[in-house]
Amino acid sequence: MELVFVVIIGCLYAAGLYLILRRSMVKLLLGFILLGNGVNLLIFLLGGITKGHPPVIDEADRVFKGVYADPVPQALILTAIVISFGLTSFAIVLLKRVYALVNSDDLDDLNTPEEDI
Repeated sequence: MELVFVVIIGCLYAAGLYLILRRSMVKLLLGFILLGNGVNLLIFLLGGITKGHPPVIDEADRVFKGVYADPVPQALILTAIVISFGLTSFAIVLLKRVYALVNSDDLDDLNTPEEDI
């Protein structure tokens, strides 16, 4: 199971880096999204995949007695998903505004002097 996640993470990283190196602003944003999803899967994989019970201790027990899942990587991934959603929505609005001003999706068109606009 871990090997499948490693292959998926590698594909997401490769596709994300490929899209980041393109000249289009939309492809740049899609590359960042893919790279962020690859990082989320990497954190999930590093946390360990265990089939166990939720980490809740009964009142009578003082320590864990069985195999329990670690909730910290899942909480970190959930936080990262919420933050990336907010960042993505802000970037979409920003790209829409830049496209309305420049009338182009090409990043090289942003390097023009102000006299040309």
